[in-house]
Amino acid sequence: MEAATEVLLWILVVCLIGVGIAGTILPMLPGTALVFAGILLAAWIDDFARVGTTTLFVLGMLTALAWVVDYFAGILGAKRVNATREAVIGAAIGTVLGVFSGLWGLLFMPLAGAAIGEYIAIRDTVRAGHVGIATWVGILLGAVVKVAITFLMLGIFVAALLID
Repeated sequence: MEAATEVLLWILVVCLIGVGIAGTILPMLPGTALVFAGILLAAWIDDFARVGTTTLFVLGMLTALAWVVDYFAGILGAKRVNATREAVIGAAIGTVLGVFSGLWGLLFMPLAGAAIGEYIAIRDTVRAGHVGIATWVGILLGAVVKVAITFLMLGIFVAALLID
């Protein structure tokens, strides 16, 4: 492979991993999948010499685990307090709307969506607030777990690169 091409590919690796790290917090970006794609590209550039199939398999499993955590975190938070179906749908809608309304929207629109959905379902303000907060806590804990998984993936990747 030509040196200039290899440098450009490594720049792409860094970009994929960097955007992937941001995506662990931003819900519209497939964070861990982008990190995995960057690592897979790095392994390919190196002809899988340092980052082999076993490492890639482990990293692929961690990527899948992060996706599962991301998908179920808010739902589990809501279900923990026996939220209605409308609350779960509201949290999902709030998450999507939050993407378009900046950092505060990302943080609080899922809470508002869950609370509004619960209120529509049962017309109890206190209960709706409780469900909204539980959903929000679930989403935040899920984000923390996703970030931890992402940095574990990066640690495994760097270790595979450095340990020959």
